[in-house]
Amino acid sequence: MTVMLRIANQDLAASHGKTFDRIDPVTGEIASTSAAASLEDVNQTVKAAHEAFKTWSKTTPAERRNLLNKAADIMEQKSDLFIAAMITETGSTGPWAGFNVSLAAGHIREAAALTTQLNGEVIPSNKPGTLAMSVYKPKGVCLAMAPWNAPVILGSRAIATPLACGNSVILKSSEFCPLTHRLIIDCFIEAGFPDGTVNVLSNAPEDAAEIVKALIEAPQVRHINFTGSSPVGRIIGRLAGENLKPALLELGGKAPLVVLSDADIDGAVNAAIFGAFMNQGQICMSTERLIVDSAIADVFVEKLVARAAKLPWGNPRDHVVLGSLVNPEVSDKMHKLIDDAVSKGASVVCGGENDGALFSATLLDNVTPNMRIFNEESFGPVKSIIRVDGDEEAIAMANDTEYGLSAAVFSQDINRALACANAIESGICHINGPTVADEPHMPFGGVGDSGYGRFGGKAAIAEFTDLRWITIEDPNQHYPF
Repeated sequence: MTVMLRIANQDLAASHGKTFDRIDPVTGEIASTSAAASLEDVNQTVKAAHEAFKTWSKTTPAERRNLLNKAADIMEQKSDLFIAAMITETGSTGPWAGFNVSLAAGHIREAAALTTQLNGEVIPSNKPGTLAMSVYKPKGVCLAMAPWNAPVILGSRAIATPLACGNSVILKSSEFCPLTHRLIIDCFIEAGFPDGTVNVLSNAPEDAAEIVKALIEAPQVRHINFTGSSPVGRIIGRLAGENLKPALLELGGKAPLVVLSDADIDGAVNAAIFGAFMNQGQICMSTERLIVDSAIADVFVEKLVARAAKLPWGNPRDHVVLGSLVNPEVSDKMHKLIDDAVSKGASVVCGGENDGALFSATLLDNVTPNMRIFNEESFGPVKSIIRVDGDEEAIAMANDTEYGLSAAVFSQDINRALACANAIESGICHINGPTVADEPHMPFGGVGDSGYGRFGGKAAIAEFTDLRWITIEDPNQHYPF
């Protein structure tokens, strides 16, 4: 069965009949076959979303809240469908897919709660007899582009708050998980969202640049949000800027977990194992760099290796912690990063094995700045251990990157940890916790090459609305001429 486009509440094939296949990274079999949108489909979708906005933007907070909560309920009821789709399309494990559904429903419910939080304010005016106000208004058609690595969470996050703010949405699904992303839209459609309010376009990989460019350039599209790699984010940001359209970009990361000399070593190891290897390290917040004070490095590495070496890896349909990478070719990248580091003095202290797209938990000790893996986002289960002397060097190493999404610091001296956290340049930092964390009501986003703007809670209202100044004045006021 072909995964169809959803335009104005109609299931449609691509206008030219083209489809594309997503291949299961583990079995090599077809995971899904989807409609490959054309430029004609883009135009039709934008028109439908624009027409829907005219009425959706006028709905009451209660109407939007009720529909969003209903969509969240339906999503949880479809959990088995989402899990099956994620395993076959992305190679994720069942528990990761199930967590995706649970947290995604939480994001939708948080968006529902925001419908009554679109608060402006009364502002004192210097003009006598004038009532001045600031009011949040929806922008219009919002284009959302979500990735494959946490597809239900990030796909739902991309559309829920825009809808809560009164916008209509177009979700451009990932070429790696079009079925999973289509299932999200099904939840909103079944909840009863009006025709054209929620739409989805899938596209063949070779058509991505053309489709995205057309969507961003469409005059009716008024806002873009994109979660994905930093190189693609630069393209999205440039296109949005050329068309004078605001964009929210949540991009890559090179998250450091800093372990100071007085850290609870067992606690730090627990956080490192989780943050480094959850979803095979394919999370923007994944712990990429383990920056450890030399005074405790030997003990930390010994305990970390003992834990990592025992993590089961293999077919995600089996009882494993590490499932599949998104494509078998990613394993080649992992080996190139390992070989480069080893050739320059690092040592493989754990892992380094693979079977196609399946890759073991891997640790490289004594990583230095001249190695590729020090700077490049691995986005896989190959992690760096960097030894430092003292807090200043630890902070310098943590900041020696173009990225700045998530970070973590471990110390039993909270003042020391807080000083370190404040000195690290990132949008998110956790003290005595892992780099991987998400709560729907928290401001989520990064700095530098990790992008700009914030998802989550009330911070996201500013992203998906325009703040207007409105006054009520004395019609008989005095003018100078």
